[in-house]
Amino acid sequence: MLSVLSYGRLVARAVLGGLSQTDSRDYSLITASCGFGKDFRKGILKKGMCYGDDACFIARNKNADVLGVADGVGGWRDYGVDPSQFSTTLMRTCERLVKEGLFTPSSPVGILTSGYYELLQNKVPLLGSSTACILVLDRRSHRLHTCNLGDSGFLVVREGEVVHRSDEQQHYFNTPFQLSIAPPGSEGVVLSDSPEAADSSSFDVQLGDIILTATDGLFDNMPDYMILQELKKLKTSNYDSILQTAQSIAKQAHNLAYDPNYMSPFAQFACDNGLNVRGGKPDDITVLLSIVAEYTD
Repeated sequence: MLSVLSYGRLVARAVLGGLSQTDSRDYSLITASCGFGKDFRKGILKKGMCYGDDACFIARNKNADVLGVADGVGGWRDYGVDPSQFSTTLMRTCERLVKEGLFTPSSPVGILTSGYYELLQNKVPLLGSSTACILVLDRRSHRLHTCNLGDSGFLVVREGEVVHRSDEQQHYFNTPFQLSIAPPGSEGVVLSDSPEAADSSSFDVQLGDIILTATDGLFDNMPDYMILQELKKLKTSNYDSILQTAQSIAKQAHNLAYDPNYMSPFAQFACDNGLNVRGGKPDDITVLLSIVAEYTD
């Protein structure tokens, strides 16, 4: 927390020349993760940051903090394919690219594109599909760069209000944009989007901003106002507090997913599309909860 004296100096500098020009501090993200696999009914984190068919990563580079979530398309299970393999491999590959410095902070879609094309060239056969969302905080410029393909996404909350959010990408109801690798000869049959089709954005963030990145298992079961109610409980940037809040959000979404009488955001969306649906949507849930803080080694 800033002292009164140092805060006054910052205000004076802001008046004279703009806070963004005088704040030379590097920023970073303090991030905690939590989730539930649909089939396990409890928060089991499988090897490789994977909750059910969801996958995620949290990576730090000398210039940036990078987050990613991916939701493996469960329909592949009908063809004997483990949907988590694609999402997990995609996130692991993106994480490695970040740690090796093979990316540009202002282009998260570049990370996604490189990771996806590396999977396409993999000598080990890999089949499946996944949505993906990647966020990059450039420490020096204080800008958050994002890309989102499909119906995973993020919220940026400042002083209790959503100031930025991702746009969901759907071909039609319950059919999000997705990256895919199809069996030979089936490329034209399996739905597959280009990583360059991801929705991208860039904007400045402030110290204390809360960033929630999640798969659709959260957003299909919890509307913004419920999420904001939980985030109000987060009073400090202490990791344990962030983790506790992430766990609370994931648990509430998980419980609502199995409530047959609850009118979930997913059920409302289904009704808007002419379907008579009520209740939560059982699904894998992954939550990454971050606070923008001053960078310390």
